[in-house]
Amino acid sequence: MTKKQKNQKTEKKPPLPTPHSQLPNLDEWLAIGKIVAPQGLAGELRVYPETDFPERFEEPGTRWLLRPGQTEPQPIELLDGRYLEGKNLYVISIAGVDNRNQAEELRDCRLFVPASDRPELGEDEYHVVDLIGLEVFLQTSGELLGKVVDVIPAGNDLLEVELLNHEKANKTVLIPFVKEITPVVDIASRRVEILPPPGLLDIN
Repeated sequence: MTKKQKNQKTEKKPPLPTPHSQLPNLDEWLAIGKIVAPQGLAGELRVYPETDFPERFEEPGTRWLLRPGQTEPQPIELLDGRYLEGKNLYVISIAGVDNRNQAEELRDCRLFVPASDRPELGEDEYHVVDLIGLEVFLQTSGELLGKVVDVIPAGNDLLEVELLNHEKANKTVLIPFVKEITPVVDIASRRVEILPPPGLLDIN
């Protein structure tokens, strides 16, 4: 996934496997979405996106589908797709899926593209996988606050930052991924500098 810093785009690698999850090789695939339900009676599918690139669902071509319990995605042919305004969902058509029963069988399947198929990024655009693990510093003092452990999609994307302060160890805070609050994102130096407004870093 690729994130734009409210201005930032993102595309995700699959989450790290748990003992109960079956996932493909994390170095080879980028997750782009999850099929959540059929749409109508003609085999269309509702997809929750895990990418900020609409072309993943709107441009015809090969995508890869991973069924629950399997570890190897299988190629499928995307015919077309459209965005559902207000729902943060896409509706797609896949070759060979022509009715609601066939669509229902694909519920909870994940959609992927090869990791080599990363789109070219513009200014202030970042791949989520490149943001994970960045060290987070307070810009005013230079203090190391913690590290990015996740990027949470929302109206404004949020950096989930695990705090390193011994009094707040293992606590996390959510930092809005917007220019005003995260003015410096330096992938090469593996660092983010933040200017949090009052109260943002308070732990309940």
